Amino acid sequence: MTAAEWNLDRSFSSSSGEIRWAALGPKDAPPVVLVHGTPFSSYVWRAPAGALARQHRVYVWDLPGYGVSETGPGQDLSLDAQACILTELLDHWGLGDGQPAVIGHDFGGCIALRAHLVHGAAYARLALVDPVAIRPWGSPTYRLLGDHSDVFRQLPPDLHEALVHRYIASGSHHGLHPDTHARVVAPWLTEAGKDSFYRQIAQNAPHDGTDDIQGRYGELDLPVLVCWGAEDTWIPVARGYELVELIRGAELCVIAGAGHLVQEDAPAELAAVLGEFLREAPAG
Repeated sequence: MTAAEWNLDRSFSSSSGEIRWAALGPKDAPPVVLVHGTPFSSYVWRAPAGALARQHRVYVWDLPGYGVSETGPGQDLSLDAQACILTELLDHWGLGDGQPAVIGHDFGGCIALRAHLVHGAAYARLALVDPVAIRPWGSPTYRLLGDHSDVFRQLPPDLHEALVHRYIASGSHHGLHPDTHARVVAPWLTEAGKDSFYRQIAQNAPHDGTDDIQGRYGELDLPVLVCWGAEDTWIPVARGYELVELIRGAELCVIAGAGHLVQEDAPAELAAVLGEFLREAPAG
């Protein structure tokens, strides 16, 4: 599936609304589930997903409140709610028996960790890419938005649009291609998208979602890979070194020249590292 063809052509009625998803690669290949972060969508996974789909069945989806999945007033967009949705989707896809590898970026990392540690979702292996996992987290901009979300909701459309454009652009070290930037920004510029943008930040104030699991990372009993963009200004690579110290047997791969959006800044390098991790024989 090329960038122009990127289309989540299937739907699932979850407890938080309709989820749009797609599956790439051979149906009988080992399953891999990709989880995106905020304020993005599955679209940022398109290059690694395409590469991994040569050898795997790759499942991609937009979180509720993001991308082309359902967005509506009163929607619970908390990290724990998203972790519940991931667990529901695994069962819907017939992957609830622990066979999939799960790869989470940013919020997606915390979602994958919570689904496993809190909600009992079973994985064969787990990869975390610049994840929200270690306190304190959240860029200065994110924390400002969270502390004053009611004020920012009142921004007129043109100022809200300018804020979203600048915020998303800062996730890439090299700068996003204009077409990519436009695709990622677009869902947040509708009235419903504006409401969702500030609500997901307000519902996930820094630390919420990680406070009750950070002390449990030593319980992880599966292969874990942590990848980090060396130039990440949203969550510094120092957090990656802290994280691997908390997870038994975890390995850290730092990707040079990449910012927080490693999928965009270094897609080939990230796909190669993830592909190698997925091909490794289970320990023991």
